[in-house]
Amino acid sequence: MLYQFVEYQRALLHPLTMWAAGAAHAFADADSPLAWLPGAPYLAAGYEFLYRLGKANEKPEFNIGAVEQEGRTIPVVEKTLLDRPFCRLRRFAPEVAAVGGVAGREERPAVLLCAPLAGHHAVMLREAVTTLLPDHEVYVTDWTDARRVPLADGPFDLDEDVALVQACIRQIGTDRLHVLAICQATVPALAAISLMASAGEPTPRSLIMMGGPIDARRSPTGLNKLAARRPLAWFQQNLIHAVPAPYPGAGRKVYPSFLQVADLVAAQPDHLVGSHWDHYFNLIRGDVPRAEVQRRVCDAYNAVLDMAAEFYLDTVRIVFQEFRLARGSWRVRDQPVRPQDIHTTALLTIEGELDDITGRGQTQAAHDLCHGIAACHKRHVTVHQCGHYDLFSGPRWRTEIYPIVRDQIRWLTRTPRP
Repeated sequence: MLYQFVEYQRALLHPLTMWAAGAAHAFADADSPLAWLPGAPYLAAGYEFLYRLGKANEKPEFNIGAVEQEGRTIPVVEKTLLDRPFCRLRRFAPEVAAVGGVAGREERPAVLLCAPLAGHHAVMLREAVTTLLPDHEVYVTDWTDARRVPLADGPFDLDEDVALVQACIRQIGTDRLHVLAICQATVPALAAISLMASAGEPTPRSLIMMGGPIDARRSPTGLNKLAARRPLAWFQQNLIHAVPAPYPGAGRKVYPSFLQVADLVAAQPDHLVGSHWDHYFNLIRGDVPRAEVQRRVCDAYNAVLDMAAEFYLDTVRIVFQEFRLARGSWRVRDQPVRPQDIHTTALLTIEGELDDITGRGQTQAAHDLCHGIAACHKRHVTVHQCGHYDLFSGPRWRTEIYPIVRDQIRWLTRTPRP
C-alpha cells in the first residue's frame, strides 16, 4: 500500500510541478517580458527549485557524444552489446576513423566499469566514463529499474549479478580488459573473477576496486552497523514493497526508490543539499553553463532505481551480516568463491580517507584474500581527505585518482601478465 500511496501523491502534485516548470521558464527566458521584471532571476530559480522537488526523477541518459583528446574533439560511438532484463552492457568508444582506423582502436585498453547496484543509475558514473574515454574503450553495466522488468523475466539475486559480470567479461574478452568496480559492485566483480580463475578460464589483465565492502567488519560505518544489528526479517518487513500498476513490473517485490532516497538524504544530507544549493545560486547569478552541469549532477544523484528484493536481501545477508566473502564461506550456484585462485590478474584497491559509506580497510581486505597474486602486482592507495563520491567524481577523481588508474593500466599494457 505504501508504494501505491506514493504514486497517488505524485499524481496529485503533478499539476503543481508542471506549473512551477512553466513559471521558471517564463521568468528565465530572455524572450519573455517576465524575465525583465526586478528579481526575475530569484523567482526563476525558486520555481525551478520547486519543480525539482516535485518532479519524478526518471533515468537520465549518458549523452556522451564526443570527448576532447589532445586538443581534438573525438566523436564517441555508443553501442549496446548485451541486453538482459535487468542490465545492459553499454560500450563507449572513440570513433574508429577519428583515432587512426582499426589499429588505433585495437591498441586501446578496454575498461569494464562495474556500476554498483545500490540505488543510483549507472549514469551516476558519467564523469568517470568521460574521463576514461580519451585513453580507453569503456564498457558500463547499465542497470534496469526493477519496476520496469515484468514478473515473467524471473527474479534477480546476488548470484545472478555475479553471473552477469562473468557474461560481460566473456563478451568483451580478457586480452586487454581491466575491470574497474566501484562501491558495492566490488563484491560481485571479485567473485566473478575468482570463479573464472577456479574454472581455469582466462581472467582480465587487472581488477581495480574502489570504496567497496569486501570485508564490512573493518571500520564499520553507520550503514554497516545498521545492517549488522537488524535481523533480515526487519528489512523484509519494513523496506520491501510490491510494484503497483501500471508499471511493467507490477507485482514484483522491490526495495523502492523513494525509500532509498530518504535513506540517502538521512545518511548524507550535505551532499544532496549542497548540490541543489549550488544549482540554485548558479541560476540566480545567470551562470547557465555551471547551472547546467550542476543540474546534471542533481539529476544523477536523485535518479534512483527500484532494486529487486531478492538482490537487496541477499546483499544485506551475505555481504553485511554473514561476511561470507571475507570468511571464505560464500558459494555462488554451489561453487565456492576462492579469490586465492586468481594468479594472472593484477590487483589495485583505492579507498578514501573520509569515506563514510565504506570504512577504511574494507576494500584493502581483498589483498589478504587474493594471496595467489604476486606482491609486485598488488597495490593499495588511500586518498587523503577523500570522501566516497570523490572516488569517482569531482576534482579528486580527475586529478588524483584517475591518474593512478591510468598509470596502472599503462604499466600492465607494457608488461607481461602476472
